[in-house]
Amino acid sequence: MFGYRVPAPDEAMLISGGRRGLGGAPFRVVTGHGKFVLPVFRKTRFLTLSMCEAEVTETCVTKQGISLHVRAVIAFKVGNDTESIINAGQRFLSDQDQMSVLTGRIFAGHLRAIIGSMTVEEIVTERQKLAAEVLDTSKMEMAKIGLIVDSLQIQSIDDGDTGYIDAMSAPHKAAIQRQAQIAQAQATQASVEAEQVAARNQAEYARQTAIVKAEYSAEVDRAQAQAAQAGPLAQAHAQQEVLAAQTELAQRAAQLRQQQLVAEVVKPAEAEAERIKVLAIADAERMKIQAEAAASHDRVALDRMLIDQLPLIVKEAAGGLAGANVNVLNGADGLGEIAAGLVAQGLTILDSVRQNLGGQNSEGGAAKTNVPLQLQGYSRTAVDVDGDEPEGSSAN
Repeated sequence: MFGYRVPAPDEAMLISGGRRGLGGAPFRVVTGHGKFVLPVFRKTRFLTLSMCEAEVTETCVTKQGISLHVRAVIAFKVGNDTESIINAGQRFLSDQDQMSVLTGRIFAGHLRAIIGSMTVEEIVTERQKLAAEVLDTSKMEMAKIGLIVDSLQIQSIDDGDTGYIDAMSAPHKAAIQRQAQIAQAQATQASVEAEQVAARNQAEYARQTAIVKAEYSAEVDRAQAQAAQAGPLAQAHAQQEVLAAQTELAQRAAQLRQQQLVAEVVKPAEAEAERIKVLAIADAERMKIQAEAAASHDRVALDRMLIDQLPLIVKEAAGGLAGANVNVLNGADGLGEIAAGLVAQGLTILDSVRQNLGGQNSEGGAAKTNVPLQLQGYSRTAVDVDGDEPEGSSAN
């Protein structure tokens, strides 16, 4: 719209003409919004609110009388409040570049004053303290011209050819060099040790690799040897199994043959031997029975013969009594007793003959015996089986 003006975000619009501004200022201040300005009757100017920079390079003398070349950089701007904008507008609106020039001069003066109260050691070691003191001393002056300082940086401090700073730093340099040498020696030692460890590790790895290779080679050789022996071993095992089968078959054949021989030879021989034994036993039993029968027959015949000869024996016994002097005490009873005794004597002789014949028949000897004959003080030797009187017979 015609006559409507708007300042930039980093600018302040100053409107002159018409009524005055705050505090009797010859212009009104507009920031952050637009304003309708009557043409011809009002006039507008713009004051930058952006950051500005001023560089200071100054030779300063320290408390010790040593000259130092100091280089510093100041970052500043116009304050955002209306009072600061009015102060800066009244001073720099027509030539805003003068803000950097004036700021540099102001800080150069304060920098010389502060450095003059400090030693080189303090300036070198406490740069932040130096910057803070310069800012504090220049704050009021900067506020009067509507400027504020954001930062002050001491970029460099040089003593020229005096060599004071170098001399001051020599012990530190020596200590640093010594520490650097020590660190370098330690680093070298660590590097050598690391190289030695690496060499040992490499040698150990090579040894282990060689061992593993040897083990692999030995394993391969064993596998090849086993593979080469597998055929003959398998053949030997097969032949062994065949021999075992043949041996078992031969044993079974021998057992079968033995069983056949037992069945064909031994069993028949045992049966024949048993048969012969049975036959022999039967024959012996038969012969025994026959012998017993024969002996029984002979005894029967002998008994019969003895019985037949018994009267003769009694007669002979009675004949022996013919010439004997016999006294009969009890008459007829005594005579009967004598006859009964003769008969009993004859039976006793018969029984003795039978017993003797039984013992002699078992030996196959002759059947002759001598039988004593005694009767009440009279004796007659014996009568043989055939009835003949033996030699030397006598009667008492």
